[in-house]
Amino acid sequence: MISALLFDLDGTLCNTDPTHFETWVQLLRDYGMEIDEVFYRARITGRLNEAIIQDLLPQLSPSEGKQLADEKEACFRKLASKLEPLAGVSNILAWSEEQELLRSLVTNAPPKNVEFMLQVLGLTEMFESVILAENLPAGKPDPLPYRMALEGLGISASEAIAFEDSPSGIRSAVGAGIYTIGIASTQSPQHLKDLGASMAVPDFTDPELWKLLETI
Repeated sequence: MISALLFDLDGTLCNTDPTHFETWVQLLRDYGMEIDEVFYRARITGRLNEAIIQDLLPQLSPSEGKQLADEKEACFRKLASKLEPLAGVSNILAWSEEQELLRSLVTNAPPKNVEFMLQVLGLTEMFESVILAENLPAGKPDPLPYRMALEGLGISASEAIAFEDSPSGIRSAVGAGIYTIGIASTQSPQHLKDLGASMAVPDFTDPELWKLLETI
């Protein structure tokens, strides 16, 4: 019996990747790096800023990396003021309320971004809990964020469904033993399935998704 839905934020509740991509292109160009979308999907999307900067700009000190990450996210927020929810988000949230399901947000996004995006999307009051990787010893792809979400809601992995779009997010949710549905907004459906997603859909309007939800 399902008692909770767990959602990622970036790429799952809204397609922020074009904005993040544009921000990283501008930032990395200042360091002599030119990136394309293939590089972005392989090396950046879904990862923590700290890990991204250590990987791509190892010459920076931890304090310089932190400053750069803060600058990147401030730039992102300036560009992201007109974000809209992914198709069907309002439907699945309304359905979850009708079914009296719990909802948790589980994200690697920085706290300021989370607060900003939830306000822009009109979703500030929609979640019983918000799990921020920045407040934990490990973020996605480690299973810890999802395990903390389960613990906070007082449920077992078998009682939840997770929605994720990134490789790191899929690995995190699957690693926590949760039935995971891939949202193919940033990756191919097959890639998400190869990573362990039980189903992959383009957004929350997909008929196959609703067939599944009607059976739980």
